[in-house]
Amino acid sequence: NKTFSPQEMRGKVWVLNFWGTWCVACREEHPLLLEYSKTGAVPLLGVDYKDDRAAAMQMLEEEGNPYTLTVSDPDGRVSIDYGVYGAPESYLIDRDGVIRFKQIGPITQDVWQKEILPRAKQLNQ
Repeated sequence: NKTFSPQEMRGKVWVLNFWGTWCVACREEHPLLLEYSKTGAVPLLGVDYKDDRAAAMQMLEEEGNPYTLTVSDPDGRVSIDYGVYGAPESYLIDRDGVIRFKQIGPITQDVWQKEILPRAKQLNQ
């Protein structure tokens, strides 16, 4: 019953990840997101995209939760505002709420190391 607004993240650099339990690529990406979240390099927030909330919460409980916060977008309205076409999609967002990088498809080790981390580091300076 809690709501979230991106305004709450103002002043922080963060990653917004759209995912779903029905999404095979999201399930493949999940263990890497768990790894990334343990580093504390950049907060990961999740949007459970066009999914059953109970199934999503069960998956996170069973497989681990990489997200600082997970919100539900059962009808895809929030996702439309971000231009999401499918899952997974992720956005690196700066302190002012501006999207600085968009990853269509899973965040791989390569994308994490060569795109997201260097950009996040630069945005945090």
